[in-house]
Amino acid sequence: MTQPAHGPENSAPPLAPPGRVTRMLLRWLMRPARVAAVETLSPHLRLVELEGDALRKVAWTAGQKIQISMGSGLSARTYTPISWDADSGRTRMLTFAHGDGPGSRWASGLREGDTCQFFGPRRSLDLSGLESPVVLFGDETSFGLAVALRDSPQAGGATHVFEASDVAESRAALEAIGLGQAMLIERTADDAHLAAAEAEMLRLAARGAHFVLTGKASSIQRIGRALKAVGIVSSRVKTKAYWAQGKTGLD
Repeated sequence: MTQPAHGPENSAPPLAPPGRVTRMLLRWLMRPARVAAVETLSPHLRLVELEGDALRKVAWTAGQKIQISMGSGLSARTYTPISWDADSGRTRMLTFAHGDGPGSRWASGLREGDTCQFFGPRRSLDLSGLESPVVLFGDETSFGLAVALRDSPQAGGATHVFEASDVAESRAALEAIGLGQAMLIERTADDAHLAAAEAEMLRLAARGAHFVLTGKASSIQRIGRALKAVGIVSSRVKTKAYWAQGKTGLD
């Protein structure tokens, strides 16, 4: 299962309609939902609300994922819900459209009243054992998780540090979802910007922080090595790579 909904996608040909066997498998594996609302936060980020009976009486915790069919074969993309109302049967998520892959086209084309098929929620990022203060490091693909964690007992009041391709766009989106105090570091092609991220992580590590490292795989690896080098034990670090350069996605 890939996770390009979180990360940049390469161009791809238009999706073909699913065949009969695939439709049967989708009905067996996945459940239907309706797009109740879509709010555009920035050119690449949209807040999407899904509703449906299949969303009722569902146990969900912050950090879990759902997978949504892209409408061709068994192709699906993974999203991190930011909230889940099991009584009314509604969930909300942030979509990040970057590139011209199936996930980006799906997110960009969503309209109220559209339907989709989803699978989950399922375990993705285990947040057990976290203790305050918590620091979330990531990028645009981590914004949804940041919102989900805001009201969680494990990471409420977390500090957020994000690398971003467009700081102005990301700042506007974060302010719209109540995360305007996040630290944003502009991404550079040679990853030289990660030196500033490392410095901030080490400053916070000295204060006894626990870390959740998400987003781009190579960035997570670099920050993780820096924390390990100063003696931060693995029990203080949770990681989840959402994407990697040149790969369709990770899960």
